[in-house]
Amino acid sequence: MTTGNVTFIESPLTGAVSFDTVALRLHPSDDVAIAKTPISPGVIVKRGGSPDIIIRQFIPSGHKFALASVALGEPVRRYGQIIGFVTQPISPGDHVHIHNLSVGGDFARDYAFCTEVHPVEYVPDDQRRAFMGYQRANGKVGTRNYIAVLASVNCSAHTIREITRYFTPEKLAAYPNVDGVIALTHASGCGMRVGGEDYRILQRTTAGMARHANVGAYLLVGLGCETNQIQDIADNYQLQMTADSLNFPLNLTIQGQGGIRKTVQAGIEMIEQLLPIVNRTPRTPQPISELVVALKCGGSDSWSGVTANPVVGLVADEIVRQGGTVALAETPEIYGAEHLLTRRAISREVGQQLVEKVKWWERHAAKHEVEIDNNPSAGNKVGGLTTILEKSLGAVAKSGTTPLMGVYDYAAPIAERGFVYVDTPGYDPVCVTGQVASGCTVVLFTTGRGSVFGYKPAPSIKITSNTAVYDHMLDDMDFNAGRVLDEASLRQTASDLLDLTIAVASGQPSKSEAQGVGEAEFIPWNLGSTL
Repeated sequence: MTTGNVTFIESPLTGAVSFDTVALRLHPSDDVAIAKTPISPGVIVKRGGSPDIIIRQFIPSGHKFALASVALGEPVRRYGQIIGFVTQPISPGDHVHIHNLSVGGDFARDYAFCTEVHPVEYVPDDQRRAFMGYQRANGKVGTRNYIAVLASVNCSAHTIREITRYFTPEKLAAYPNVDGVIALTHASGCGMRVGGEDYRILQRTTAGMARHANVGAYLLVGLGCETNQIQDIADNYQLQMTADSLNFPLNLTIQGQGGIRKTVQAGIEMIEQLLPIVNRTPRTPQPISELVVALKCGGSDSWSGVTANPVVGLVADEIVRQGGTVALAETPEIYGAEHLLTRRAISREVGQQLVEKVKWWERHAAKHEVEIDNNPSAGNKVGGLTTILEKSLGAVAKSGTTPLMGVYDYAAPIAERGFVYVDTPGYDPVCVTGQVASGCTVVLFTTGRGSVFGYKPAPSIKITSNTAVYDHMLDDMDFNAGRVLDEASLRQTASDLLDLTIAVASGQPSKSEAQGVGEAEFIPWNLGSTL
């Protein structure tokens, strides 16, 4: 029985099958092949001019089996790159996974700075594609037009939610150019050192959301006595604290207003005055050079690096060719594959900045007595991913092939166009919060296991690596890249995904938006130094 690209065998497969029928070898130097279908022990895989392989253990779809013997301690390659080292001797036909493969010790990566920088063939201005976006006075262009209510501290989270709950779709119907009123709350804001790293990250993230291209207006709400003072955020990040043509400041404190109930009422009244102002900005045709696209994967499987991530990489290249910006992130999840990015760095300085981020993460992991290879997750491993090196090599495919133009701290404003890198954790909501606070206005999110991630204020487009998950989770998945395994053209699939990206950027709701997902996923990075 076949569902999409995954075949479920109702009785054990016996006899001999051709290699191309049941497996993929992604690079000529690979020691492993990827099973396209579950393969039972005893199956003979015919390889034409190469020796046949007898499968020795059950191989689930997406998992690896050995093509040759690999001795204890020797490296195993997939994508032509090292994905781990053998912990038990491996024979042809063996299942290669966590029982016999691990990251092991450190190994040298040749960073070869700037050796694979290829010029971008830009599309002429008059031939660039367009989307319907919100033009801002500062030149930025948004894909959404929200009013955001931002917390300076967790103590104001409930109050903020009460303010935003008032603005139901019925109450917003008179303002067709406003996409909603959203609450961006978090679990921090006090118990930190003034000027410390957590303090700076939280303020930088808050400021990035306040002046985001997808935010037409904002209101900051605090308790009043917190460490993370609203006025300090404004002073440190030059935030505008008064509304044009209105005579009130864009902030409230619960203590200053006299309690929760009074603050909620004051917040509602302030937003009611902001709504007609924000509604004055309509969608207008804008070149896709104004898009800033976050590249993210979550709930990955072995097919992610074969279908969904390469498809997104082609879309990323086209957006860059059209003058736009794409931002890769998740430093713990490019670990072991960073050398593929340093070779594309526009300068040695940019490449070295990325290496320094990786080294910081090594120190950070050691400090907290964790291993970076704690990633992949349990679901990643069920999906066929064995080590962080393997996962990382598939993840970097999202970045395409264009030069790496800049490396940014978490939530730092993106200044360059083209392909850039934002330093973030791998955890989905913390990662995307950093990318969006840096300026990303739409998210391309690949998944093999079926992540239901959504985000506000930047819509998240979910791209599955296989057809079975797409069909099973149709209400949550926006696009099926698994059709590549069904012989669909990689480039045509990428072209269709670009069409969808432009449609969502123009206002078509993503599947997560249609279900109201996205506010709880605002989670600024906290380094853990709570006092």
